[in-house]
Amino acid sequence: MARRAGYIVAAVADRTPVIAGVGLSDYPKAPHLDATGHHVQALRRALDDSGVRKQDIDGYATVGMMGADEAPTLAEYLGIDHRWFDSTMTGGSSFEFHVQHAAAAIRDGICDTVLITYGSDFFSRMGRVLGTGGFLQRAQRVGGPGQFEAPYGQTLIGSYAFAARRHMYEYGTTSEQLAEIAVGVREYAGLNPLAMYRDPITVDDVLASRMIADPLHKLDCCVTSDGGGALIMTTAERARDLRQPPVYVLGAASTETHWYIGQMPDYTVSGAAECGPVAFAQAGLTPADVDTIQLYDSFTITVLLLIEGLGFCGRGEGGPFVAEGHLRRGGSLPLNTDGGGLSSCHPGMRGIFLLAEATRQLRGQGGEAQVPDCSVALACGSGGWLSCISAVILGKEHP
Repeated sequence: MARRAGYIVAAVADRTPVIAGVGLSDYPKAPHLDATGHHVQALRRALDDSGVRKQDIDGYATVGMMGADEAPTLAEYLGIDHRWFDSTMTGGSSFEFHVQHAAAAIRDGICDTVLITYGSDFFSRMGRVLGTGGFLQRAQRVGGPGQFEAPYGQTLIGSYAFAARRHMYEYGTTSEQLAEIAVGVREYAGLNPLAMYRDPITVDDVLASRMIADPLHKLDCCVTSDGGGALIMTTAERARDLRQPPVYVLGAASTETHWYIGQMPDYTVSGAAECGPVAFAQAGLTPADVDTIQLYDSFTITVLLLIEGLGFCGRGEGGPFVAEGHLRRGGSLPLNTDGGGLSSCHPGMRGIFLLAEATRQLRGQGGEAQVPDCSVALACGSGGWLSCISAVILGKEHP
């Protein structure tokens, strides 16, 4: 309590939202775990990392690929007694959406400590038969808006190839420039003993790899893996008594520009151009303040569209920007320092890994891959067919 002008004033707790705990399950191949096992293992590791007691968690967010009832079922299985709940499903960007929503709930006092989890046995259970072309399914009736695209046999990667080819047509972007993204991410994967692929690659290696959907080659595409993660968010006040230095949520914003690729307003512009400026305005920062970017790299073209939309270079300038080495180790904007989805792991949806790696970098726990003097990190997820984009700006300190 504090006195002011004859009145007794209660001290106001600092409800600034922070990430206080991180845990990743075994990856990239974990045949000993099913999807639920990944959630459980990641949760245990996040609790150990943070020092939070499970009974103190009163908010929960998750999403999966196997059914609409997965979120409430997991809450029950994990023993989470929640008064706030979020099962927003936007594909790979879901977890950035969850952080945005959880930050607001914490700030408003709806809950105090939020758990976010994800788990997938994508590789062990299905990956060997899915391949990079998209989901392998039996013939089935397609309803709703999807019926207007289904007759053309479009695949997941084919949709991203649309965007890549259009960017090339509009701005002269080359396959060599896209390949630079895969080469740089593989460089960081070589420093991660858990990464699926660690051997160095060159631009020529990328171009010589099998064409999957012109102009995207095999090494322009993410890997298929198992894996999962957990984040624990709480207030800055509560985090003072926990094991790890807090990582502050400085800004977070999201947008959906379309769902099906046929409705994408402009194949050369992602929703990052809308949500990025909002997140930076909330944080009171600009792209020049960011020390590392953890971006969704389902395909190399995904990264290119995100860096342009977020303002790290101008529209159409992504190819030359990448070719100059900015995203490489030692560059001005190190990308995906854990090896990314292109080389380390991609268990169906990868957004939680972006947040975990950004947190690790801001704590100074990056090991050989540590970005020097890392104070601000940006994690940006992409879900669907470049459909739902969410940007989260994290900081070592709160302004």
